[in-house]
Amino acid sequence: MRASRLLSLLLLLQNRGLMSAAQLATELGVTMRTIYRDVEALAAAGVPIYAEQGPAGGYRLMDGYRTRLTGLTADEAGSLFLTGMPQPAAELGLGAQLAAAELKLMAALPTPYRDASLHIRQRFHLDAPGWFREPEMVPHLLAVAEAVWQEKVIDIGYRRWAPRPGTVTRRLHPLGLVLKAGVWYLVAGRDGEVRTYRVASIIELTTLAETSSRPDGFDLAGFWRSHVERYERTARSTTCLVRLSPQGIRILPDLFGAETGRLATESLGPADGDGWRQAVLPIESIEHAATDLLRLGAHGQVLAPPELVARIGETVRGMAVHYPAG
Repeated sequence: MRASRLLSLLLLLQNRGLMSAAQLATELGVTMRTIYRDVEALAAAGVPIYAEQGPAGGYRLMDGYRTRLTGLTADEAGSLFLTGMPQPAAELGLGAQLAAAELKLMAALPTPYRDASLHIRQRFHLDAPGWFREPEMVPHLLAVAEAVWQEKVIDIGYRRWAPRPGTVTRRLHPLGLVLKAGVWYLVAGRDGEVRTYRVASIIELTTLAETSSRPDGFDLAGFWRSHVERYERTARSTTCLVRLSPQGIRILPDLFGAETGRLATESLGPADGDGWRQAVLPIESIEHAATDLLRLGAHGQVLAPPELVARIGETVRGMAVHYPAG
């Protein structure tokens, strides 16, 4: 443990130059007293490290000194695919490995490339979860990731919502993990088919000694693309007929997304005397559509299907009770 910390301290000074004991202690998660001892140990081992006194002082390496101890461990190298994604890395238990891997990678880069990478990091940041959403609690994510990596069969208890809500048990052959809009999904084989499972819905998990089987030529990215396309087609297979004001037509893409806006625009009928036009919108279900379409406010009117018209009418009448005419 101490050897790893000494190397990290050395790489920090090599990458960043002058650093105070307080800064080093914060980076390494130790006390300043530990930093003092570690600096003494490095100096005793022949590392040309020296202290600069004063309020802006700290420790630095002698100019021109560079360590060659920058080889990545297997765990550190495996964590590099999550560079720029600290939250997912932490959820997978790879936060420390990612930090160490980045330090070693930076130390190995020539100075111009190292400066360029720091320049990029200061200007681009990836934040995967959507707005107003806390990251999901995924207590079994690490166990799932280990099963994927070690190619082990797992038994899970899974909370599902369709076709009937309840808890089911499944024996799965894990194939991969996907992070989609801040939500983790497990792609796994079951009964000869490849399916997806939301990791947050796993309520219990047992890893078996049995080795999982992987379909020949399986491509995780290709499967996920097809899955997303299929899901979006199925989820939007039902349609409704709406009447839209000019403002309603303009705000459609902002409210329902570019694809829905495009489909609606392609279906627009001629304008009536008030300038309103009819359009066909894809919807996921009556329940979802009743909520979504209310966002049009006074700029939209649902004409069909009848059950959607009735659902929105009930909602509007219920809301009107709380907002009586003045």
